[in-house]
Amino acid sequence: MNDIATHNDEFMPMASKEVESMLKAGIHLGHAKSKNHPAMKPYIYGVRNTIAIIDLMKTEEKLRKALDFMREIGARGGLVLLAGTRPGVRRVVLDMAEKTCMPYFIERWIGGALTNYKMISKRVEHMELLEKEKESGGFDKYTKKERAKKEEEITRLRRFFDGLRKLTRMPDAVVVVDTTHDTTAVHEARRMKIPVIALCDSNANADLIDFPIPSNDHALPAVTYMLGKFTEAIQEGQRQHVEKKAE
Repeated sequence: MNDIATHNDEFMPMASKEVESMLKAGIHLGHAKSKNHPAMKPYIYGVRNTIAIIDLMKTEEKLRKALDFMREIGARGGLVLLAGTRPGVRRVVLDMAEKTCMPYFIERWIGGALTNYKMISKRVEHMELLEKEKESGGFDKYTKKERAKKEEEITRLRRFFDGLRKLTRMPDAVVVVDTTHDTTAVHEARRMKIPVIALCDSNANADLIDFPIPSNDHALPAVTYMLGKFTEAIQEGQRQHVEKKAE
């Protein structure tokens, strides 16, 4: 591969405003060349100081397709399940979930979330029943020890299932921030034939993803930029959905 510079002035002449913004966010910076996955070869522009440089022209193209898909899901009132369990990205994923009112995983992906959805939904239902019982004063009938035990159970359930309250059915798509970290999310979605939208760094297997977006997936500015775009697309679709219902 050619040794290329990553400086803005050398890349900007051929870049759109979108690509310029992605460059500033560090979306082009992949992993060390030695970690490159063969499936990412079409999306690697070159190498700079042993670091793979992602082709942002390809990123822009793939991002546009993914955003169109998410916008369409929002426009029909669909559900997108968000998966970002690596500690460094949890806050960004939660922010997107809150803004779009979508279900999410930020602690760890629970095995069977998609392949055994009925069992998972029962756990969520159990959590909500315990919460209602506590709020209505139902815990007053228990001993102090029993109350403490039930409150501990609520805390434990909230940690893992709090983000699934809005997962009232199987999702229309799954968004994965880091496919090499949340591999189970990708495998379960594929098994259930649910489209996967994901950031694919230079070490990812893009062949497993329906809507792969070549992008740095470990730097906070890059992830924040991409999830911000995802959020805008879903919200735009949701506004269209509201307008259609009003008509």
